[in-house]
Amino acid sequence: MENIEYVLPGEIEKRSFAIIGEELKERGIVLPPEQEPVTKRVIHTSADFDYAKTMTYSPHAVQIAKELIAGGADIVTDTNMALAGINKKRLGEFGGTVHCFMADEDVAREAKTRQVTRATVSMEHAAHIDKPVIFAVGNAPTALISLYELMQKSDWRPAFIIGVPVGFVNVEAAKELILKTDVPHIVNRGRKGGSNVAAAIVNALLYQIRPV
Repeated sequence: MENIEYVLPGEIEKRSFAIIGEELKERGIVLPPEQEPVTKRVIHTSADFDYAKTMTYSPHAVQIAKELIAGGADIVTDTNMALAGINKKRLGEFGGTVHCFMADEDVAREAKTRQVTRATVSMEHAAHIDKPVIFAVGNAPTALISLYELMQKSDWRPAFIIGVPVGFVNVEAAKELILKTDVPHIVNRGRKGGSNVAAAIVNALLYQIRPV
């Protein structure tokens, strides 16, 4: 017990971020100010400092995402886990809603008929939402591939893409597809990511915006 640090519940997150800041400094890593709150929250969620090197942001990505959220953009995730992790009450203060179509029966039927993943069909359904949408993908590379294909086939563009699926099959290649587009994005290069990381990025953006 002599190695246990006693911290009040309300101070745990603050202390955690202080530790992250200290360790980044020790590693000689200086994060761009705009990106710092997002990358630090991802590190806080994962306890993985590799994200300080692999998180990739398009120009002015954080500012663009915050403006979209403040303007009432919706968010579409590829897992119910990410949906559960996003602060929906805070998003609702700006007029936004979080959607996940993965468990919808019509999505499951269509995916089975076409022999494609539910993530593919979910993204196609989400493309019909009649307002700006931020796509937060933390699990399925096929979701990113679907978004890319939709962009190639039409003039449709997502407002923003958070591309952080985790895994081994097509994960890195799918992320690289999004990096080639002109869509504002936050992408983690490599195999790492996850639904918790996608939710952390969304929440990091939300917590920087103050409701009017």
